[in-house]
Amino acid sequence: MPLTKRIIPCIDVDLDEDGNAAVYTGVNFEDLKYTGDPVEMARRYNESGADEFVFLDITASAEGRETMLDTVSAVADEVFIPLTVGGGIRTKEDIKETLRAGADKVSINSGALKNPDLINEGARAFGNQCIVISVDSRRRFDEQGEYYAEVDGESCWFECTVKGGREGTGRDVVEWAQAAEERGAGELFVNSIDTDGTKDGYDIPVTKAVCDAVDTPVIASSGCGGPEHAREVFEDAGADAALAASIFHFDEYTIREVKEYLDEHDVPVRL
Repeated sequence: MPLTKRIIPCIDVDLDEDGNAAVYTGVNFEDLKYTGDPVEMARRYNESGADEFVFLDITASAEGRETMLDTVSAVADEVFIPLTVGGGIRTKEDIKETLRAGADKVSINSGALKNPDLINEGARAFGNQCIVISVDSRRRFDEQGEYYAEVDGESCWFECTVKGGREGTGRDVVEWAQAAEERGAGELFVNSIDTDGTKDGYDIPVTKAVCDAVDTPVIASSGCGGPEHAREVFEDAGADAALAASIFHFDEYTIREVKEYLDEHDVPVRL
């Protein structure tokens, strides 16, 4: 029997002008707009049939601050499905404190790129299943990459970025995914700056490139506009899970509706 595909809502959390945690939604990692309270949204998604839940502190790394663990703890009290927390995780101690606050897994991007040994250390100390390596990918149409795919009739490679997509690293996403897998990552979380918030569909080329290169489960993110996009990223790219935000935040679709659509099209899901 094939493994069921997972549908995962995600909240992007930042501090508002008063220093309180709030959920924001944007396009291409920019133009962020207030969306709601993280604890209230967590409670709603826990009751809606989500397979897992992702909490991303979207400015912790860029601002060099710690993850908002008080809010993580309050969210963890509301969800009884696996909770992944990311943002500002740079050391083994950060992993420990985030798990202690109630997370089941940690998502690491900038911290792992800067110090790849963090993957090994985290996997050894807490188990591979806890370590999710996140990549914020952007397309580059030049000759400086290692692995190429065709996008809109042109050859491109995918670059890892850091600080919420603000800075390029020059590192190839596919090469980094393979390295992270070898170091003990339990999952790979593929974001795309090019499709983020567009609702035009997931970035199939980068997701497929990563899925084809590794055996580690891959979570597809960025660009979901409806159930057909989830089906596409499962069938055409080989993703193991599909993450979405806007379509759920603004009640365009329920998680149940997405899963029923997938079930009707013979994609295995947990109903």
